Amino acid sequence: MRFLTSYRLLGYFLLVAMAAGLAWQVQVWRYEAQIQRLAAIHARELDQQTQLAVRQQQAEHDKRLALEQKLSANDQQHAQELSDAQRHQAALRDRLATADVRLSVLLDTRDPANGCAVPASTTASGLVHAAPRARLDPAHAQRIIAITDDGDNALIALRACQAYVRTIAR
Repeated sequence: MRFLTSYRLLGYFLLVAMAAGLAWQVQVWRYEAQIQRLAAIHARELDQQTQLAVRQQQAEHDKRLALEQKLSANDQQHAQELSDAQRHQAALRDRLATADVRLSVLLDTRDPANGCAVPASTTASGLVHAAPRARLDPAHAQRIIAITDDGDNALIALRACQAYVRTIAR
């Protein structure tokens, strides 16, 4: 009987051990399923964050590309303005050199202290009723044109800088 009791006890012990092992295995399966579920959720969240980062990066890239294109267009416009101004100034200098155009200044005939020997009234041969003018020496006219050319170039460069700053500031 003792022999039977010890086998029973051993049987109960084995049965409890198997139940504990089975419970342990069920717990392992439950934890593995939970870990897999959490890993899938984490992977989806990482994928969503990655897609969001890619979309933001693409949007920033698109904005940068648009800004670069706008700056390039502004540069081309200002280069064209500068080229046009230089071409106009060169044509004016050429016309001054060939005496096709003459620069003149208005004279103030009311001021007796100016020492101007140009008569204030018009001659009998002309019916021009404009203010009296004096023609400038062509060399002085060339220097004046050079000064205005530098001023025009400076204004065009200033407008280009202001447009650049306005474009970047947006």
